[in-house]
Amino acid sequence: MRGTAVPRATVDTAITASHLSLGVTGGDLILDDVSFRLRPGRILALVGESGSGKTTAALACMNHLRAGLELRGGTVELQEGASRFHRDAVDLLTLPEAKMRRLRGGTIAYVPQDPALSLNGSLRVGEQIAEVLRAHEFGRNAHERDDRVAEVLSEVGLPSDREYQRRFPHQLSGGQQQRIGIAMAFACRPAVIILDEPTTGLDVATQDLVLKTIYQLTTKHDVAGLYITHDLAVVARVANDVAVMLHGRIVEDGPAERLLRRPEHPYTRALLDAVPDMQGARDMGGGPAVSPVAAVRAPWDRGRAAPGQMAASASGTPAGTADDAAATTGTGHPENGAAVRERGAGGVVGTGRQDAPVVRLRDLRMAYGSAVILDGINLDLEAGQTTMLLGESGSGKTTLSRSVAGLNDGYTGDVLLDGEVLAPSTRRRSNEQRRRIQYVFQSPFSSLNPRRSIGDSLQVPLQMSGDLSREQRRAAVADALDAVRLGRSYIDRRPGELSGGERQRAAVARALVNAPSVLVCDEITSALDVSVQASVIELLRELQHERGLAMLFVTHNIALARHISHRLAVLERGTLVDYGPTDSVLRNPRHEYTRSLLRHVPTLEEAG
Repeated sequence: MRGTAVPRATVDTAITASHLSLGVTGGDLILDDVSFRLRPGRILALVGESGSGKTTAALACMNHLRAGLELRGGTVELQEGASRFHRDAVDLLTLPEAKMRRLRGGTIAYVPQDPALSLNGSLRVGEQIAEVLRAHEFGRNAHERDDRVAEVLSEVGLPSDREYQRRFPHQLSGGQQQRIGIAMAFACRPAVIILDEPTTGLDVATQDLVLKTIYQLTTKHDVAGLYITHDLAVVARVANDVAVMLHGRIVEDGPAERLLRRPEHPYTRALLDAVPDMQGARDMGGGPAVSPVAAVRAPWDRGRAAPGQMAASASGTPAGTADDAAATTGTGHPENGAAVRERGAGGVVGTGRQDAPVVRLRDLRMAYGSAVILDGINLDLEAGQTTMLLGESGSGKTTLSRSVAGLNDGYTGDVLLDGEVLAPSTRRRSNEQRRRIQYVFQSPFSSLNPRRSIGDSLQVPLQMSGDLSREQRRAAVADALDAVRLGRSYIDRRPGELSGGERQRAAVARALVNAPSVLVCDEITSALDVSVQASVIELLRELQHERGLAMLFVTHNIALARHISHRLAVLERGTLVDYGPTDSVLRNPRHEYTRSLLRHVPTLEEAG
C-alpha cells in the first residue's frame, strides 16, 4: 500500500533532462539537445511560440512521446529520493509503459490546458478526485481517501463539503473546473507537476486566482513545477526560472528576474517586445511572428520575419503598406476614406470624424427568467475606431457582441446601423445589413471547415449575397488574403495546413471579403502566442487605418487596451460599469470592479 509514503529526501533536483533529442520517425528533429532541471519548491517556465517544442519536452518528462516521434538521444532522470514513493534514480525514458503508468499521476502529475475537455462530464467532481487516489492506491482505506478529497479541495480554494463534491463539471465555472484539474493533479502529493498553459482563455481575475493556487501548492508541498506557456507576463508572476525555446532548442535560460529584465538572446528580447504594455509606453506591434510570410529573416531565426520588420506578402505587395483595396477591388468604403486619420495614444490609429456612430446600442436588455444577462446597455461604435468590451467570464460580453451581429435575437432594446433599427435576428436583416456587420469568432479552427480549402470557406459570404460570378468571387477572396498579409497562394490550402496565427488571419479575411463597415472580434487573440497576438493586433490596426472600420473588440485581456482600443467599456454581470476613452478609464476607473480587474493584470515588472 502506498498510504504510508516514505519521507521525501532533501534533494536539489527532482528531474534532470539531459541532451534530449526527439525527431519525427525518419525525419527532422523536434527537440535538439534540450537540457533542463526541475527542482523541488521551484517552478521552471518553458517559454516559446507554438511549434517550438515546449509541450513535447514536457511530455517527455512523463515518457509520453506522441505518435510518429522517436527518441534520438538523451535521458530524463527521476533523481534518487525525489519521490515519496520511489527512492532509486531512474531514466524515465527506459521504463516500460506499465511502470510509467504507476508514476504518472502519482509521482509526476499533469494539468492540461482545457479542463472542460479533460474532466469527465458524467462524473461528479469529488468522485473524479477520488478515482485518482484509488488508481494510485493512495491512503489505507476509503475513509482516508475521502479525507484527502476534502483536504485537496480546500487547498485549491474550493468548498470541500459533500454538496460541492456532488456537482458535475458543467455546474462549475471555467476557473473552478481548472482548480478541480489542479486538485486532481495534487491529490497524490506528487514530486513533479507539469502545467500545460493552464490559464489560457481565463479572465484576469480567475487567472490570478489559479496562478496563486499553483504557486502556493508547489512551494508549500515542495513540488517541482514545469509551467508551459507563451505568456511572459504570467511567467513574471509564477516562475522562479525560465527556459526559452526556439525551433526545438533552448536558446536562453536562467532565473526569471534576470531573464525578464536583462535578456541576452535576440529572440527573448523579441518575445518581451510582443508582450502588451498596460502603460502604453511602447508599441506592441513587431514581435517575431509579425508576418507569417518571412521574406527577411534574422540570423537567429530560421523561419520567421525579423522583429519590427514587416515582410513582403506573397503577392509582392509590401506588408505594412496600404493596398488601397477600395480602388483596386471594389471592397473598400469610399465614404470612410475621407476620414482624417491620426495617431492615437499607444500607437492606435484613430480617425477624426464628425459623422454619427455607425452602430448604436440603445437600452439593450436580455434575461433568462430571473437571470439578467444584459441590463440596459447603451454603446456607440464609430468609424475608424475600436471599442474594447471587457469583463470576466459570464459578464455578458459575447451575448452583447452576438446581439450586434444578429446571432442572438432574444434581446429587447435597439441595435441601430446608420440610424436604422436592425431586426434582432440576422435572418430578418437585409443582405446589405448582414454584409456591413461581420463577426470573427474566437476559434478559427472550429469556424473554418477543415474539409474545405481556405478559398472555398472565404467564398461562402459572397455566395450568400449572389451578386458575383465565380471568377469575381475568387478574385475578391484573393484580394482579402492579400489584405491580411497571407497572400493568394493560401487560397487552395486547408485549415489544417496553417498555423494558429495564419488561421486567425484567414478568419479575419473571411469577415473582410464582403467589405464590412463593422467588425466584431470575439476573443480572437485569447489562445494565441504573444508574438502571433502582436501580429494580429498590428494587422487589425492597419486594416482599420486603411478601411475606416468600426470595431467591437471583445476580450478579457485588459493589457491589450492601449494597443487596440480608443474607447473602453467594462461589463459586470450584464451592467456597463465603466465606459469612456481608453486612457481615461485606465487612469481613473470609476467603478471598483474596473479597479479590481486592473489589479489582477499580470505584468513583466512582477519578476523577482
